[in-house]
Amino acid sequence: MFYCFLADGFEEIEAITTVDMLRRAGVDMKTVAVTGDASLTVTGAHSIPVTADMHISDANTSDLCGVFLPGGMPGTTNLDENSKVRELVAFCADNDKYIFAICAAPSVLGHMGLLKGRKATCYPGFESELAGAHYCDAPCVQDNKIITGKGPGATVGFASMIITELCSDDASKMLRASMQCNE
Repeated sequence: MFYCFLADGFEEIEAITTVDMLRRAGVDMKTVAVTGDASLTVTGAHSIPVTADMHISDANTSDLCGVFLPGGMPGTTNLDENSKVRELVAFCADNDKYIFAICAAPSVLGHMGLLKGRKATCYPGFESELAGAHYCDAPCVQDNKIITGKGPGATVGFASMIITELCSDDASKMLRASMQCNE
């Protein structure tokens, strides 16, 4: 199972599009509310409320295959400040699991020291937060099991790169064609 962390102020396009595409591809993806109370409702950066599948207090590592951190502000800051999110990201890094982050969220990985010596991208202006990374000015970048994306406009390509990695290139191409993503 994969967790998509949703903290208040998350970027809606990045989170919902990626979760939608991965679920269409058959990936077991759960949205996780990263809130201070037990509420499953999380409000995005553009005031769109979303009901998550589960709360961060119920997240565990028993069948965890990877995590996804969408960007947005202050969503990224809220993810970075959450000890359980950082614990689950660290578990993935320590156990050769997948880590996906887009927009400002790669900064969380940078703050944790997970990008040292790795290729990564992020939203313009956050490059200095990618401590030790080899910054790539590309929409999406993969370095082993870490995939990063630049921002909302790169979301379909970002999700496609993840699907190619988790499923196959054919699965990614077929899904994109069925969604009329013919770029």
